[in-house]
Amino acid sequence: MELRAYILGLSATLLLGFAAHASGQNFTSVSSAPPVVVAPAATTPDVPVAPAPSAAPVAGPAFDSVSSHMSSVPPAAATLAFSSISSLDAGANATGSGPSLPAVATRSLMADRILIEKGARRLLLLSRGQVIAEYPVKLGLSPKGHKQYEGDFRTPEGVYHLSRRNPRSEFFLSVEVSYPNEADRARASAEGLRPGGLIMIHGQPNVPRKPPEYYATRDWTDGCIAVSNAAMVDIWQRTRIGIPIEIRP
Repeated sequence: MELRAYILGLSATLLLGFAAHASGQNFTSVSSAPPVVVAPAATTPDVPVAPAPSAAPVAGPAFDSVSSHMSSVPPAAATLAFSSISSLDAGANATGSGPSLPAVATRSLMADRILIEKGARRLLLLSRGQVIAEYPVKLGLSPKGHKQYEGDFRTPEGVYHLSRRNPRSEFFLSVEVSYPNEADRARASAEGLRPGGLIMIHGQPNVPRKPPEYYATRDWTDGCIAVSNAAMVDIWQRTRIGIPIEIRP
């Protein structure tokens, strides 16, 4: 019995030793295997990205007045007006051709004088004697000659000044010219007539009664000076009440 117990114990010892040896062999074979090298993922070098420019704020009484004016304009007219405003830099123009935009250096200059050349159908903004902007215009239905009386459909000639701004006229913005002066009143009175008035620089009708081609291809006002809505925004921003305006034949 003692011999049998001894043999069984020796067998158990040998079996445990073999198991431990096999386990060690397996662990060693795994841990000693050459490591698998994984290529690093491709990376793109950091490229600095310029921050998106923030929109320049639109502020000031000019745009406040434009906005308040548009709140009272019918939707169709408002769409047309803002379409004209947005096309300013592209030179789009409801009067048939785009405004001759000044160089970048002059875009921010305020005008100290306005010159209108009726024969050339153009309005010039001037600063210290230099032209800083030019726009095509349409005149009265009877454009030749100085205005004589109310209802003659003529655009005045002479030297006047800007006397009033109206953001809610029947046209897209308007700036009044100081016609009639004393000489105009005296001449009309001598003929037993009224000189007329309300001569304006203005944009397109808020509620057009004619197709766009009509306003683009002919003189159509009652004696006023009409420009595109885009040009009118620029003129509105760059002029002030009191500056002289000369209207030449």
